[in-house]
Amino acid sequence: MLNIDEIQNGIVIDHIKAGTAVGLMDLLGIKGNRSASVALIQNARSHKSPTGRKDIIKVEGDSSWLNLDVLAYLDPNITVTTIHDGKPVKKEKPQPPRRLVNIVRCRNPRCISSIEEECDQIFELSANGKYRCIYCEQELQVNRD
Repeated sequence: MLNIDEIQNGIVIDHIKAGTAVGLMDLLGIKGNRSASVALIQNARSHKSPTGRKDIIKVEGDSSWLNLDVLAYLDPNITVTTIHDGKPVKKEKPQPPRRLVNIVRCRNPRCISSIEEECDQIFELSANGKYRCIYCEQELQVNRD
């Protein structure tokens, strides 16, 4: 049995779809941050997951620099637990943000955001629950499979 120490102060990102935590760490900027200790648990057993497996990320230390808006966009089943003095103080399921700014790129080659280097990549959540580019209305394709 694998044993990972508990964290004293930080966050636990749980119920991540199995096999996707490494990409999530890249998007959140966890890999490049040297001020926090990180534990990555892949393919852990899960009773809640339809596949029976999940990934978990534990971040010890200051996590205020993390952009948690991207979590609900990438995986609606993710939960985030805040830990203080070794005890969970808050558990939440992030809600999809109204706007995604510079997280994903527009795939439309004619979009102004694809042509102009300094143009922000901005997608807004539409009434149908999908994200659309604010410049060209291109629907964002989400691959959650």
